[in-house]
Amino acid sequence: MPTLAQRRLAHQCLSPPTLPDPVAVVRRLGAVQAQDYGSALWAVAQRTRHLVEADVEAAVASGAILRTHVLRPTWHFILPEDARWMLDLTAPRVRQQMASYHRKWGIDARERRTCHTALERALRDGAHLTRADLSAALQRAGIKVAAGERVGHLLLDAELARVIISGARRGKQLTYALFDRRVPPAPARERDEALDDLTRRYFATRGPATLQDFAWWSGLTVADARRGVEITAASLHRETLDAIPYWQSRAAPDATRLARVAHLLPNYDELFIGFKDRSAFEDRLRGMRSRQRLTALRGHPLFIDGQIVGGWKRTLGKTVEVALDLLVPLTGPERERVRRAARRYGEFVGLPVNARFSGGVSPRSTQ
Repeated sequence: MPTLAQRRLAHQCLSPPTLPDPVAVVRRLGAVQAQDYGSALWAVAQRTRHLVEADVEAAVASGAILRTHVLRPTWHFILPEDARWMLDLTAPRVRQQMASYHRKWGIDARERRTCHTALERALRDGAHLTRADLSAALQRAGIKVAAGERVGHLLLDAELARVIISGARRGKQLTYALFDRRVPPAPARERDEALDDLTRRYFATRGPATLQDFAWWSGLTVADARRGVEITAASLHRETLDAIPYWQSRAAPDATRLARVAHLLPNYDELFIGFKDRSAFEDRLRGMRSRQRLTALRGHPLFIDGQIVGGWKRTLGKTVEVALDLLVPLTGPERERVRRAARRYGEFVGLPVNARFSGGVSPRSTQ
C-alpha cells in the first residue's frame, strides 16, 4: 500500500514525470510558487520527461505562462486563461494580508491610483520594463521610490489590481508588461464556479489533503475551502487517516506501481509547499533534532520515494557542483538514484554534474 507521500508524488506527476510541456504542468497544478524564479523553472521541468531550462524560459517569455502575485502574498506561475478569475477569487485576501505594510509605507488609495496611471503610461506601447525602469517612471509621477520595499509593494498592488503582470526577461532581469496585453479577455466567473475550479485542481494534484492544507495553499479562509469541497464533492473521494478527513480526486492516477525515485526538489516546490502539514514527508526524520533538519534544508530538499532525506545546493560554473547534505544514511541503490536525479538537473541547466555527499553516510561512501 503506497504511503500518503507516495500518493501525492504520483498525483503531482513526479513519479513518473508524465506531462508534455510547461503549459500542461501549470494547467494541471493550477499554480506553481515562483518567487525564486530559477527554482520555479526547475519545478516545472521536473514534471516533464526531458524539458530543459530554456524550454520553460521560452514559455514564460512568450506569455504562455505568466508570473504574478496570486493565492498568497508571493509570486506564482499561472496560465493567462486563469489569471482573471484567480485574481478575482484570491486578491482580496492578499490585500487584507498586505494592509499593514501599506500603512507602514504610507501607501493610500490616492497614491495607488496615481501609481496605476503611471505604470499604464510607461507600458502602454507594449513595452516590457524592469523594476528599475518602472521605479523611474513612478518617480517622474511624483511617487516616493527611495525604499525598494515600498516600490515592491506598489508593484504588488498593481499586480493584484490587474494593471501589470510578468513580461519576458531582459537578460537576467525580470520585467513587467500591461496585464491586458498578456491576458486575453474573459467573462467574469461566479464565485462558486471559481471555487469549484480551484478546488478540483488542488485535490487532483495535492490529494490526499485536508481542508487546512487547501486553505493554506489557496490563501482562502477555511470556510471558503469547506465551501469549495461542498461544491466539488461529487468528484472527490474522502478518507479518514488518524481521525483526520482527507480528500483526493476520484480520477487520481493509480499510485500502486510507483517507481523507486529520488528528487532534487527546488525550494518552494509544490510537493512540499502545497501543504500546511508537511509531516507526511518526514517519516525518515523521526527523532531528529529540529536544528539538524533546518541546517540541511536551508537550501533545497532532497527526497527519496516521497520522503525527505536531506538537502542540496548547487554551484554553477563550467560544471554544476551539487552538494548533498544527508540527514539519514542511504543505501547503495538510493545513492545511485540520487546521482541519477543530479544528472537530470545537469541536463536541465546544460552542464556536466559533479555530485558530492556529506553527512548521513560513512566516509567511504561520499564519492
